[in-house]
Amino acid sequence: MLDTNEVETLEAEAVNSAARRQPLYAARKKIFPKRASGRFRRFKWIVMAITLGIYYLTPWLRWDRGPYAPDQAVLVDLANRRFYFFFIEIWPQEFYYVAGLLMMAGIGLFLITSTVGRAWCGYTCPQTVWVDLFLVVERAIEGDRNARIKLEAARWSPRKLAQRVSKHAAWLLIAVATGGAWIFYFADAPTLFKEVVSGEAPSVAYMTIGILTATTYIFGGLMREQVCTYMCPWPRIQAAMLDENSLTVTYNDWRGEPRSRHAKKAAAAGEKVGDCVDCNACVAVCPMGIDIRDGQQLECITCALCIDACDGVMDKIGKERGLIAYATLNDYNANMALATGNGSHAVDPALVRGADGRLSGKVADFHLGKIFRPRTFIYMAAWSLMGLALLYGLMTRERLQVNVLHDRNPQYVTLSDGSIRNGFTVKLLNMVPEPRTLAVAIDGLPGAVMTAVGGRAEGTELTIQAEPDMLKSVKIYVRQPRRLVKAGDVNFRFLVRDAGGTETASYVAIFHAPETLK
Repeated sequence: MLDTNEVETLEAEAVNSAARRQPLYAARKKIFPKRASGRFRRFKWIVMAITLGIYYLTPWLRWDRGPYAPDQAVLVDLANRRFYFFFIEIWPQEFYYVAGLLMMAGIGLFLITSTVGRAWCGYTCPQTVWVDLFLVVERAIEGDRNARIKLEAARWSPRKLAQRVSKHAAWLLIAVATGGAWIFYFADAPTLFKEVVSGEAPSVAYMTIGILTATTYIFGGLMREQVCTYMCPWPRIQAAMLDENSLTVTYNDWRGEPRSRHAKKAAAAGEKVGDCVDCNACVAVCPMGIDIRDGQQLECITCALCIDACDGVMDKIGKERGLIAYATLNDYNANMALATGNGSHAVDPALVRGADGRLSGKVADFHLGKIFRPRTFIYMAAWSLMGLALLYGLMTRERLQVNVLHDRNPQYVTLSDGSIRNGFTVKLLNMVPEPRTLAVAIDGLPGAVMTAVGGRAEGTELTIQAEPDMLKSVKIYVRQPRRLVKAGDVNFRFLVRDAGGTETASYVAIFHAPETLK
């Protein structure tokens, strides 16, 4: 265990500290975050590996849908207007499923934010994930924080030039891979990859790669925290999502203040001493360059790296972890009231500790039950109900549809034998990736028979061959004998069934006849 004056003090200053607030329009101050280690950093490594793996590898996954459909597991087939997601196939008229998923994502984001703050921003936001990846490259080439600061201040030399060129070249390779992975979601990945490499891909593919390469390189390598601070609207929106029971990364000044780098000497002099040794470790590891000890800030993405850094220092000096921790406002206020005698005096760390020097049992601690409250139950219920509705819709949706258009002119024709004939364009939508034999019949029109254009047979039922995943359009004439014709318009139905299955579809059409019959 180290004495407080033996803890390394880092020369780190927040880019926008509470004591010296920067104007809204100010030149960017470069941030050189120190590598952190601890449970939250390990969790971020896991999340980064999973999210990047999903993004880069998903287009290469295969899913057998038979010989009549693409075998790419996830594919946005714009040419044929289809969206494939493993066993699910979405047609343009079914886009409401995608809209439902986006609504679920929005409600899920509200749920996560109301319970654990900006966890999306700190762990899974693409900006956070790619900045983490770029920082891994930067540290591997230029070294950790101190080495990068020295390199930034050093004069240009062959070594500095080589390091900078290597770093930016690696960033560009990552950016190109990011743009390339994106276009593979819109075409067969192996085929498009060969075309891109050989220069035979469509120009829009190269344009997309170029645009995404530029945005990834600029946002992840050059702008970094400025995207979160100035471009992203979520920091401004999140305030409406939080309440007194939401978890946020918090500096517990009720046990940290007054700060001292020489705690033993100050305690011997009879001064009040908090747990914070003012080592600036929390500032040094922050990718946003802020000081969490200034309180809640718009720039904080709650990545919790400051928690890892502070916990490491507390371990070294023999203090309990949690000087910086995830905490609710209610717990913070209760502990602050305990440390200040309900606001009657300044923070006295002795009031939150027992006779043994450990934190008192009166200190409010977080437990999982605190995040379960009416608000989170409402969000969870809305999210679950929407998910169940989408799932029910997917499981019960029809894969066979029929639509009928009546000839506009003439509406009916009187044949030589006196019978009345109407013309219809019947559109049969086969929404499965295999050919089907469809039987088309009519109901509600006594004595009527059908004839398909190009077909020789006439009868009450016609057999149509429907191609897989295609719309089959058939011109059908419906004829009714004169003696059975009713004057005016008569409703009847086209009935369609799968000859080899159980699916059926129907459409109500109108049979036109003269208003008066002679």
